[in-house]
Amino acid sequence: MSADLIDQPASVDADGRSAGDQPTGTSDQLAAGEIKAIRERIDEIDQALIDLWQERSRLSQQVGRTRLASGGTRLVLSREREIVERFREALGPDGTQVALLLLRAGRGPL
Repeated sequence: MSADLIDQPASVDADGRSAGDQPTGTSDQLAAGEIKAIRERIDEIDQALIDLWQERSRLSQQVGRTRLASGGTRLVLSREREIVERFREALGPDGTQVALLLLRAGRGPL
């Protein structure tokens, strides 16, 4: 058994968690509590992002259906370039990837 495990309280394992808890990476209870609170907020943000992603996808698909039903084109490349550029400007190179994933979710594979 390592010294780290011996020095820790019985209720906390080497990952800094109690039985049934997710690891926090620390055995310091104050820090662990802060990490848990921050993670709760992160989880809320993640859920909001998922909800917004799904709403955006539905709306994009609706735009595509409406455009096709009126005799328009399947894609408007200038609009897609505008979206990619907006994300790239705001988020850097990763923004380009995010935008491309959003566009694919909204229009489906080409």
